Formats: sequence, structure tokens, C-alpha cells
Amino acid sequence: MKKTIIVMPVANEESTMGQILDEILELPYDNLYIYPVVDSYSKDRTEEIIREKEKSSNKVKCIFYRESTGVISCYLEGFRQALADGAERILEMDGGGSHLPAEIPQFLEKMEEGYECVWGSRFMEGGSMKEQPLYRRILSQGGTYLSNFVLGTRLKDMTSGFEGFQREVLESMNLDRFLSTGHMYQTEMRYYCRNLKTIEVPIHYVGTASSLKGSSVTEALKLLFQLKRNETLIWKK
Repeated sequence: MKKTIIVMPVANEESTMGQILDEILELPYDNLYIYPVVDSYSKDRTEEIIREKEKSSNKVKCIFYRESTGVISCYLEGFRQALADGAERILEMDGGGSHLPAEIPQFLEKMEEGYECVWGSRFMEGGSMKEQPLYRRILSQGGTYLSNFVLGTRLKDMTSGFEGFQREVLESMNLDRFLSTGHMYQTEMRYYCRNLKTIEVPIHYVGTASSLKGSSVTEALKLLFQLKRNETLIWKK
């Protein structure tokens, strides 16, 4: 398998961090690495747990991002470091237990088939969204419908954060040009990549304690109408 790095922003997840890392490390891949990205927002033992695992496994690299401005900046910094370290494929996933390590193989299989981007989908056949209040499902599905209508995309899920990329995709992007600093980032990425060879795979999303705030909804509506204008700045000439 080509060198694959999982970028995983994490904060205040000491209750799940060790288990998630162990489950990924147990997957039968010799060339799969994990880059958890943590910042000063994390106040518990999350970083300590990662660094302990880093000492015992050369497949884990803890990234502390001092210049972080939030979770999206951690994603993008993780991408930069993964590219710098020679990743041929990069996976993006949550480290709090909402994304299941057991579903990683389907992303790798589709990238092996030549897909440039692989999107995790909760709303296609075979996918699900569990342990979330009804309003979260409405917001996620409603956001997908609205995004497809405004942007002309046709995905079943425009807001999931479980996804995979071939190196060339992220390498061709100006990562500092993304507009979103919150939940809209996932939609933004899928819009910019809409003309690439992409596919959706079903995922089973397990809810966590985090919630979508009103300010995030406001940001999403505002940014949705700015993406077309920003697209020319994302792709390198």
C-alpha cells in the first residue's frame, strides 16, 4: 500500500483517544500512519496519551499546532505536514469516536481503484447517523440539500468529515485560501473537488457531545454564496 497518513484533529478526548489509536494501529496495513493534531484548546490528557503512544509506535506522530485558530486550521496543518512527510494518500477523520476505524479500509480500497477523493456519507444506502438529536440530522441533511441546490453538486452528504484524498489533490490546493473556520469546511472541500474523480462510501456516524451552534449555521449560509468566487484562489496555477 502507498504511504497513507490519517490526519485527526483532537481536543479533550482522553476518554476515547487511546482506544481510537489502538483500533487504527490494529488494522492490517504496514504503511498507515496517524497524525493527531492538538492545540491549546485541549485541557485534558489527550496530548499526553498521544505522546505516550508515539513513544511505542513509529506510526503515530503528535502534532501540536501553536498557531491554531480552530479545528479547521488543525486539519489544514495536518495536511501540510502529511504532504511534507511524503504521504501519497491522506485520510481525514474525527478522533472522538464519531468515525469508526473499522470503516477505514473502504476508503483505502476506493483510492486504490483510482478515485481522487472518497467521501464518507451518512445518508446514502448503507450509511447511518446514530445517537444524535433530530435537529442535528435535520441540519446535516438540510445543509446537504441546500448546498446541492445552490452549488450544483449532487452528493448524498455534503457535510461529513470522514474523507480521503490522493496526494495530488491536496498538493494542488492553496490550503491557506479556505474560507471556512467551522462546519462549512466540509462542504467547501467537496464543492472545490466536484469535477474530480470522486465517490461516496457509506459510514456509520456515532454522535458525540459536541453540537452545531447557531453561529455555525449563520456562517454556513453566508459562505455558501461565496464559494464560487473563491474557487479560482484555491487551485494553484
